[in-house]
Amino acid sequence: MRLIVALTGASGALYGLRFLEACKNLEIETELIISRNAEKILEMETGKTAADLCKISARSYSPDDLEAPPSSGSYQVDGMVVIPCSMKTLGEIANGISHDLITRAADVTLKQNRRLVLVPRETPLNLIHLENMVKLRQAGAVILPAAPAFYIRPKEISDLVDFIVGRVLEMFGIDHGLYPRWSGAGE
Repeated sequence: MRLIVALTGASGALYGLRFLEACKNLEIETELIISRNAEKILEMETGKTAADLCKISARSYSPDDLEAPPSSGSYQVDGMVVIPCSMKTLGEIANGISHDLITRAADVTLKQNRRLVLVPRETPLNLIHLENMVKLRQAGAVILPAAPAFYIRPKEISDLVDFIVGRVLEMFGIDHGLYPRWSGAGE
């Protein structure tokens, strides 16, 4: 399996970092695009740099490189994840604005009927955010808010992050073991 993974300028860079790590551990090939704002947030929130993430990805591209392979529908990948997904990026994708490689690759993913998973990490949501999410869902995207479950009885932040990462992997049919599955109440 090969996935395009984009990190955009929303808080929650740890979700993107952990998703890349999980993919590497599961031998899923990733192609990385990091927005300029995401680079700053990544360093601020995790102490990691874009170069650190490039080391755990099979390939990486500049967000300005509209000639990169993911900008074409003929380039074969299994899908795309934007994690975290800023409301700016979500709005651009919802409205067909493909001004950089992230939004172009997302547009291509939708037009090729491939799985596009967007992980917004924004709260509260205004009507424009919600309308853009509805538009994207109607276009075939999966909207997977970074809203972890607590039935897993998290002990650390990493447990909450792994829950979201696991849910994203499940959208591609990937088994992972990152969190305990629900087995019914009272167990």
